[in-house]
Amino acid sequence: MRIAVLSDTHLRMGKSLPGFVWEQLTQIDMILHAGDLTHIGLLEELSCLAPVRAVRGNCDNWNVSLPEHDIIECEALRIGLIHGDLGKGKSTPDRAYTAFKDTQVDLIVFGHSHTPFMEWRDGIFMFNPGSPTDKRRELHYSFGLLDIQQGKLKAKHVYF
Repeated sequence: MRIAVLSDTHLRMGKSLPGFVWEQLTQIDMILHAGDLTHIGLLEELSCLAPVRAVRGNCDNWNVSLPEHDIIECEALRIGLIHGDLGKGKSTPDRAYTAFKDTQVDLIVFGHSHTPFMEWRDGIFMFNPGSPTDKRRELHYSFGLLDIQQGKLKAKHVYF
């Protein structure tokens, strides 16, 4: 299963993802969005390509009921999805990890910092795709790709 991972797109009405990102989403089985979409139109566009699971970010104050966190089962893996702005912890990865500490997950996908991140922590793979539209202090825009085959995970950031 190939999964595209997005976060912190911060798109306003009438705006869309860069063409490069759309080109990369053609062979995807699922799309995860870790919050800060800022308008429903992006979810509608993405759902034309593949099933989408998304959570609410701190900038998502439009009238759509997205959960604050979600658990997605893909093959043998359980993925925790969260934005990462709420909860206990000094950093975004700490807050994301703490949010799922009492839940059996193999992977935690989070956003909020706009900083690409991947690290193993106590047997859980932590992954932040960065942002494809708002790189802030980063050198490049980015998003993530996950490949899950027979219960094994391969993850990478795509920079542009």
